[in-house]
Amino acid sequence: MDEFKFKNADLQSSRNQPRHRTIGLSSTTLVLRRGQAFQILINFDGRAFDPRRDKLVFQVLLGPLSVEVPVEVPVSVYGQPSSSQWSATLDQAVPNPNSRTISVSLFSPVSASVGVYSLSLRVETRMGVRIHSLGQFTLLCNPWSRDDSVFLSAEEQRDEYVMSDFGVLFKGTPGNIVARPWSFDQYERGILDICIKMLQLSPQYLADKRRDLLNRSSPVYIGRVVSAMINSPDDQGVLMGKWSGEYEDGINPSLWSGSADILQMWSASQFRPVKYGQCWVFAAVMCTVMRALGIPTRVVTNFNSAHDTNGNMVIEEYYSEFGEKLPVGRDSIWNFHVWVESWMQRPDLGEGFDGWQVLDPTPQEMSAGMYRCGPASLKAIREKEIDAQYDVPFVYAEVNADVQIILVRNGNILGTMTDTKRVGALVCTKRIGSTQMQNLTSDYKTETEDRAFSRFAARQGVAVSLSLLKAPVVGESIVFNVIITNNAPKEKVLKVHINAQHKEYNRNPTAATFWEIHNDLKIAPNLTRTFKHEISYGKYARDESREDDLVNLAVVLEDVETQERVMASEEFNISSPTLSIQIANEYSVIVNRPQAAIVSFMNPFNVSVSGELRVTGAGLLEEKIRMRLTLQPGEAMKKPIQFIPKMPGARMLQASLVLTNLPSIFYGFKTIFVKQA
Repeated sequence: MDEFKFKNADLQSSRNQPRHRTIGLSSTTLVLRRGQAFQILINFDGRAFDPRRDKLVFQVLLGPLSVEVPVEVPVSVYGQPSSSQWSATLDQAVPNPNSRTISVSLFSPVSASVGVYSLSLRVETRMGVRIHSLGQFTLLCNPWSRDDSVFLSAEEQRDEYVMSDFGVLFKGTPGNIVARPWSFDQYERGILDICIKMLQLSPQYLADKRRDLLNRSSPVYIGRVVSAMINSPDDQGVLMGKWSGEYEDGINPSLWSGSADILQMWSASQFRPVKYGQCWVFAAVMCTVMRALGIPTRVVTNFNSAHDTNGNMVIEEYYSEFGEKLPVGRDSIWNFHVWVESWMQRPDLGEGFDGWQVLDPTPQEMSAGMYRCGPASLKAIREKEIDAQYDVPFVYAEVNADVQIILVRNGNILGTMTDTKRVGALVCTKRIGSTQMQNLTSDYKTETEDRAFSRFAARQGVAVSLSLLKAPVVGESIVFNVIITNNAPKEKVLKVHINAQHKEYNRNPTAATFWEIHNDLKIAPNLTRTFKHEISYGKYARDESREDDLVNLAVVLEDVETQERVMASEEFNISSPTLSIQIANEYSVIVNRPQAAIVSFMNPFNVSVSGELRVTGAGLLEEKIRMRLTLQPGEAMKKPIQFIPKMPGARMLQASLVLTNLPSIFYGFKTIFVKQA
């Protein structure tokens, strides 16, 4: 009788990937999750497999052969699978003698490293020993496995923080929050392979391949590596940051709408940094990578985020006697800053610090010699456990630092005030299954603590405040009130200085004042007066397109008699009108059936506008739609969009209108629920 002879093996991608919840992840290999069995069919010729005479041993190899020795996994007939080591069992203890196929289950441990594995089969018979290459598979973290260090118990959380490929990022200011759509794109062509390549390009891998491969079992380690690799100052990272000036040699960060374009451009350029990114772009791309690798991750915004460069927990801001904010010092308050949180256990910190961890890929400060931040446990941040690694003091300061405002003239201090409420005014993320905001502030800071707030207080009781009458919108005037109160028993003669400056969201104003008023005022005793002011669009319009148009508005009162001063300030964003997207037969959108949408918009300006309309949608559109258009003042557009959904579940269609003759970009998005055919 012929001997048992191996013919070929089937890794059963169509059967294993649905069970491992990896359908749609684009890779040249089979994609699996650790801590879970997968089935392999072994086809053979000759006599039937006889476990008493024949021996099958899988060889599993992570990385190059020169770095690692393959793990040998004998196929057991009666053995039980192990969650702590590689194991393999026959699916039928007694193989069918008439079948020329046997089914084997191969189990990976929940602590297996993330990466690409080579799989071989050693067949030992009386005729000798042969080794057959079966191919490769990519192994990811498994938040569905209770024993995995990234396990999440709620299915809705796994759907949102691992499986979902779109989201909403929050920007602007606490009083005028702007929702910005983003496509994470982890299912787009080649994205998973690029994410794995990112790990192989890290300084850690290049310095010590074997150590890096072993450490990839830990999501803490992976998060730290990815945090550094998203930026590019000290490695072959994905994005180069730029926060001001011109972007002609790259792409304006405001024009990115998803992660796939960025990661594919990085790969196509032989891994040269893509120009350009800002904090929300860095964070969104990191969210893509972490979700692709199986680590639950969400994008988080901290409004009024402190950048404390010297670690003293105090941010100093300087104003001139006329209310002009001065570009003095390295510390700053970002109107908003965006990072990610990833869910994982923290065995390195001991009990009590598992759960959400802050990771920040925006290159701000070095951590252990590289531009990266985290993972910092939310529990450690809230409880001010500043000795807990990694980077807890820096993140704590971002949400808790005090602000000292200093009024100066010719280098002399005229007055000071301390604000302990402004920093970390709101921390938020996207709500599960919704595009609405979820408030996370209480996860970061103790709400019950007394956070005192003191203002400039003139001895004779003159006070001033600012109040916006409505949230400013591009194309409309900025309208605000200045409220002045004289609590003194006699008339006051005051000099009033009101100053408006443009600013970037992540730094003090560097541009000169674009609008100001200086006048004298007499105010009777024990009287409050309100003065309405208006800044026209023509006064604040800028030359280049900006997504985050921010204004610093300040008023300073000077008591002519005592020369004492009081001030008030307000920083706010100017929001843009949105594009509207309607879906035909919105509740009957089905996979692989043509659908229609309409993108509409009305020109709010008193001049004609020209620009490009861009429409994208992962799982909805194969290619981005681009069209040029011109709109007269007050003219409305309605553009039909045809698309064919390719994947079931929640998808997002998003549109942007980039004007070429005015410095404005408008956005719109619509969540669509696609049904299986």
